[in-house]
Amino acid sequence: MSPQALALTPEDARRSSWMAAAQCGDRVAYEALLRDCVIPIQRVARRKHVPADHIDDLVQETLLTLHRARHTFDPTRSFTAWLHVIAERRAVDLLRQTARRGARELHAPSAYENHPDEVEADRQTKVEAPPALRDTIASLPRRQREAVRHLVLEDRSLAEAALVTGRSPGSLKVNLHRALKTLRRSPLGQTRGSR
Repeated sequence: MSPQALALTPEDARRSSWMAAAQCGDRVAYEALLRDCVIPIQRVARRKHVPADHIDDLVQETLLTLHRARHTFDPTRSFTAWLHVIAERRAVDLLRQTARRGARELHAPSAYENHPDEVEADRQTKVEAPPALRDTIASLPRRQREAVRHLVLEDRSLAEAALVTGRSPGSLKVNLHRALKTLRRSPLGQTRGSR
């Protein structure tokens, strides 16, 4: 190989000197080097057909790898070639990850639109009380009836029932407790309790 083939371009010589200085602890040189590496990494990303929304990820992963491996760089060698190898390997890793993730995930925006809201679907299929129980519930005072309907039959949370009725969660709890106590004492509740 001729000596000219081993000669570094001015750009490559600058990067190599920055890396050599960084290896000796020069923080300013290291920061300049990292900033200067972004465009070459982006070029590798485009050449490897990395999706545009993942190019920044590739830049970050490559710079992290460069940081971890900085002690292995030989300042007499081409820094740009070393950087390209790292960037290409990270690009391949990234493309594999995205392919695996893409194979597992299904992108179907219409599924969200067509899928029923489970909470609403549950509320629409309310628990239908047997006629005897309905009559007993109907005989309860209004506030107790409301508490049973919203908290038990419609399966709402205390917060939701409080919003719907305009009453405090504490008031609803007290009324539900009283209603359940009354229902247990009713002939229907005693019949079920004796079984």
